[in-house]
Amino acid sequence: MGTATACATTQERPGTVTFKGTPMTLLGPAIAVGAKAPEFEVLAQDLTPVTLASSKGKTRLISVVPSLDTGICDAQTRRFNEEAAKLPTDLEILTISMDLPFAQKRWCGAAGIDRVKVLSDHRKGSFGRAYGTLIKELRLLARSIFVIDPSDTVRYAEYVPEVANHPNYDAALAAVRQLAK
Repeated sequence: MGTATACATTQERPGTVTFKGTPMTLLGPAIAVGAKAPEFEVLAQDLTPVTLASSKGKTRLISVVPSLDTGICDAQTRRFNEEAAKLPTDLEILTISMDLPFAQKRWCGAAGIDRVKVLSDHRKGSFGRAYGTLIKELRLLARSIFVIDPSDTVRYAEYVPEVANHPNYDAALAAVRQLAK
């Protein structure tokens, strides 16, 4: 006599990336260039929700890192913070990790990050599941970069095959500059 409910299943993509050589499973779909950017909800450092719609009408560069407390994630976030001064003013640069908002705030203060919005996906894993970056085995996000245009179309997507490696900064920045033309 109960009501049937649909069970939402999350797509699993085994072996999509490696972490220090070990194959990992990503949860969620692979987002392709030309696709409509999925909505998500993450937390700002003051615990307020931030969504894709929060920056509607702007170009967005979304830099995804496993944890700011690691060397490559630190370097990746610092690099985009430095590049922000040379990029179009209507660009929103977001760095998303599973770090707690309090840890992100502490890290940003110590690192002098002031041009990038650093956001946390720790609560729901909403971004990770929507963009296919949530590592099932670690509950961390896989290193990736997305560039989304003002009409919410994905113009650049990179899933770094080895999580411990750097992304292609030049290609991501070229995609942003192409949108400014």
